[in-house]
Parts: sequence; structure tokens; C-alpha cells
Amino acid sequence: MPNLEVTYMGLKMKNPVVAGSSGLTASIDKIRKLEEAGAGGVVLKSLFEEQINYEAGSLIANHDYPEAEDYIKNYTKSNSVENYLGLIEEAKKAVSIPVIASINCISASDWIGFSKRIEDAGADALELNVYFLPTDKFMQPAEFENIYYDLVSRVTSIIKIPVAVKLGNHFTNLLGVVDRIYALGAKGVVLFNRFYEPDIDIEHMKLSSADVFSNPSDLRHVLRWTALVSDKVALVDISASTGVHTWEAVVKQLLAGAKTVQLCSVLYKNGLNEAGNIVNGLEAWMEKKGFGSIDEFRGKMNYRKIPDPSVYERSQFMKYFSSIH
Repeated sequence: MPNLEVTYMGLKMKNPVVAGSSGLTASIDKIRKLEEAGAGGVVLKSLFEEQINYEAGSLIANHDYPEAEDYIKNYTKSNSVENYLGLIEEAKKAVSIPVIASINCISASDWIGFSKRIEDAGADALELNVYFLPTDKFMQPAEFENIYYDLVSRVTSIIKIPVAVKLGNHFTNLLGVVDRIYALGAKGVVLFNRFYEPDIDIEHMKLSSADVFSNPSDLRHVLRWTALVSDKVALVDISASTGVHTWEAVVKQLLAGAKTVQLCSVLYKNGLNEAGNIVNGLEAWMEKKGFGSIDEFRGKMNYRKIPDPSVYERSQFMKYFSSIH
């Protein structure tokens, strides 16, 4: 039988299939079921800084006493934080697989102190889910990236558990960003974050949300950058996310150089037991190919190791279509 064990940011996992941060990882019952299904690790549903601020703002707007504003803000934040810390503590008692906490934040501020409380609550690692949409046309790219660097630097300076950064794919120089956050202490990166996307209802002329689930075709973009990052920033651990709907997709990401692969949309669509089906598919493929462990084939098809690395580059797209008449 093949050995599916992997090490991600120093964490021992029975296999590389991780349940990504979502509503499916927000309850102890579902977290326990994910472990039973076969998941090698779980990333808890993110605590959203924006959501807490929004809830506090809504309460303040409906309150007749302006002097109570600070109290409402502090109470809302404290209540959300305490509930989240409780989830971490309960999850650690309920399952034996690694439990990774997640913060979705847009500022460093007091989230730095919260990261220490996450560590104290028993989380095995912390995933920083950072997104800041630059809408100021005078803002320089370096200023935008510095928000990430500042957050990573300050968090890694006060906690000992490993930190991963969940990144978007819209950086001018993604390889440079990953290299910098690794130098600042992050042990891993998650490629990529799937953000809210707006759509327009042309019948009622109002904004709506686009499909929140990923598609299998989304895998290709992640695959390219997994292959590039695993070569160019070889010491950082990669968790590949978005577009993973089958065991074949997991195999592809591991071949490209990922340490772990995160599932989300497919669990919503097919149920929590799909995690086990995907693990079984990976194991069967390894047995068929004669691989005794993940390390025997992980990264065998990253940017450095394939005969023609240029196939991962964007220019190949133009060459392909230039030959069509």
C-alpha cells in the first residue's frame, strides 16, 4: 500500500487532501465528518475582519446613543473572537488531524494580538487570508504589497506556529511577492484565493453575485503558478486551491510541486465523503504507477524538471493560436 503521508509547514498529515476554509469547516460536527471521510487536515472557516466591522456598524447605526459606539464595537469584536477561539479548542479535542485557523483581514492593527490568542487556543497553524483591492489610482504597487509584508512580518514575529498566506493571483510579480513573504517568516502559501465576484442583473439592473463555486477549468491557472513557485521559491510550502474537483486534479497539483491540495467547491457539490473518494483515487493511481510515497513524484513536473519549461509560460498561448488559420 502506498504511503500518502506528507509534511506541510512542519505539520504531519496522513495525506495531502485538506478541507479548505468554508462554511463546511465552521462546525465541529462537519469537521469530525471530514476527518472520518479521510481528509488529511482542515482549515477552519475564516474570521472576517470586514464582517465584524460591518456587524458593529449596523448595530451602531440602529442605536440611539452615540456614546455607546466604542462599547458596541468592542463587544461585537470580542464576541466574534471568543466564539472563534472556542471553535479552535473544540476542534482540537474532536479530531486528530491538523487544525489550521484562518483570518481574513485587511489591516494589521489589533489582528496581530488575535493571532497570538489563536496560537494559545491550540491551532496547529494560521492561514492569513489577505485581500486589499486598490481603488486609489495614485497608489503605487509597492504600497499595496507592503500591506501584505507588514502583516506577515508582525504576525510571524509574535507566534511560533507556522503561518501560510492565502494569496490572490493579481500581483505584477507573484514570484517576488512569495519570495518576500517567505523571507519574512511565512512557511507556506495558498494558491489561490477565490474572491467575491460581482455580476449585473440586466433585467432588474442591479448588482448580484457571480457563481461562488470554482470550476474544474480554474485548475489550469493554479497549476502554472504552482509549478513556477515550487521551483523559483523552492523552500516555501505550497497548498494548491481553486479548481480541484477530482483526484486527477490532486495528482496534477502534486506533480507540479504542491505539498497539499485544498478542496472546497467539490465538497459542497458532492458531499463531505468526496474527500475520501479523492484520497482513494490518489492512492489507486500511486499503486498503479508504482509510487510508494508522495515524495517520489511530487514536483516531478514543476518548472525546473520538465524538458521544456516554456510550456508553463504565457507566450505559448500566442504561439498556439498563431498557427491556426
